[in-house]
Parts: sequence; structure tokens; C-alpha cells
Amino acid sequence: MSAPESVHELARARQAARAEKNFALSDQLRDEIAAQGFEVVDVAGGYELRPKKRFPSYESTRDVRPINSGKYEITVAMIVDGFHEDAVTTIKSIKEHSQCAIAVLVIGDPGILVDQLDARTSLVHLTESLGWGECANALLRNITSEFVVIMDPSTRFTGDAITPVLAELKKREYVAVGWRGGLVNLEDDWRSIDDKGAGEVDVLFSYFFAVHREDALGAKGFSNRAIYYRNADIEFSLNLRHGQGRLLQMDLPLEQDRHHGYYDTEEEFRELQSKKNYDRILERFRGKTAILSPRR
Repeated sequence: MSAPESVHELARARQAARAEKNFALSDQLRDEIAAQGFEVVDVAGGYELRPKKRFPSYESTRDVRPINSGKYEITVAMIVDGFHEDAVTTIKSIKEHSQCAIAVLVIGDPGILVDQLDARTSLVHLTESLGWGECANALLRNITSEFVVIMDPSTRFTGDAITPVLAELKKREYVAVGWRGGLVNLEDDWRSIDDKGAGEVDVLFSYFFAVHREDALGAKGFSNRAIYYRNADIEFSLNLRHGQGRLLQMDLPLEQDRHHGYYDTEEEFRELQSKKNYDRILERFRGKTAILSPRR
């Protein structure tokens, strides 16, 4: 497989950057070459381009290696388990409206998702699912950007959702910023969440959940016991607040299509795993009103 001229142009630019000792640019160009499916090797008098595997494959989340975000300060990360066409539509909406890296952790055959790989889009393949929490934590541990958005493939960009979120996170007034969230309902003994709109909240939902990566890791990420996504983001949110972090819900140019993770999951499994996740929340946090945001 011979490399196209566009990849040779990147390789020549990398050589020039190395000659000028601009190693940051050299590394960036190497990553762009890798995203095009080639490995650049320095040889006497020039370089060689060799085909490389376009994405890594792992049996376990523990084996996942760093996911390079390149020049981007923030990475949108998604877990894809089926419904690849919807994920492709979402990826295209991100690329159309925002400047960020994209990391896709796909369970099973990547299929048409491979066609979305480029200089800012990475794919990690898992041969089988070990649970939503473990997959989300693998992304948090291994993405190299300073900020990470955990986002459901059902959420679509209708405008630039990244710039305002990144600006808010950089102020460091909030450890996490999201699109949907709410306040714990104290009147029903912590058994529901009330959406009060934009403002400081107790919890954010992983339709779009942006966080400073080190803060997320400091809170130990999502529960590895959360096999299913539902309510795992609530537990994570309360962990962040327990560590004195504040959470902000924003109005963002996003929309939600059919949420396959909910509507197309077997009902008995969905309800059982959701209850297990919420039971942990009640056991650990119920009654600890000091960690909650001001009521409104």
C-alpha cells in the first residue's frame, strides 16, 4: 500500500520541522500521518512511510493505552455499542460545528466508524464490553487532552458547543459543565432529579458531560460497578461535589435523537441495573445535603 502525495507532504513537513528542532510540530505531524494510516520512519537521507494498523484493539479496558488528542485542549469521547449509523451522524455533527479531538471507544466490530478516522478522530476497539463505567474510565485515564467530554452518541451538535464549555471550564469555578442536569429532590427523599434549567446543579447527565480530566480522576471517575450507564453519571456528579467541586448546567446548541441506550435496551436489564446504580447513590449520599448546590 503506497502512501498518497498528501501524506508525503506531511512527512516532508515533519522532516523540515525536525531540521529546525521544532519537535512539537514534528510530533503533531507524526500524529497526523498516523491518523492517515501510516507510520513515518526516519532513515538515512530521508524517511519511509509504512502502512500501520489504523486503530488499536484490546480485550480489556485495563489494556487501553494513551489516546493522543494532538493539539486539542478538549476531547469529545463516546462509547459506541451498536447503532453505528447514529454514531457516524453524531461525529459528523461535531466536526461540522466545533474544533476538538474525538475519541470513540467501540465495542465489537467497528464497521463504518473506521471511515471517520482522521487527524483529530481516534478509535479504540474493545472485543467485548466490561460495563459502561469501566469503558468511561478507560477513556478518562487515557485521553491526553486537559479536558474531556463524555457524550452519548444520541446527542447531536447543532452549533459550536465546545467553545463556551471550554471557556467556562478554564475559569476553574466549576469542575464540570454539562447540557442536562438538575437538583436532587429533597421532598421525595433523594429519589428523583428536578431539571431547573441553566445554573449551578447537583448532578449532570452524560448526554454531554464536560470535565477537567484531572478532577475526574481525582474523584476516581465513574463507578466500575456501573454495568449500565443510567444513574452512573449522578453518582459521579455527587462524588465531584463531595470533593468540593461545583457543577454548571448550560444552554448549549445540542439536541438529542433516539437514545438507543435506553429505548432499545431490554427492559428488565435496564431497570435492574438502573436500580442497582441508584441504590448505591442512596446508600452513600442520601441525607448529605451539605454537598448539594444552593436550592433554586
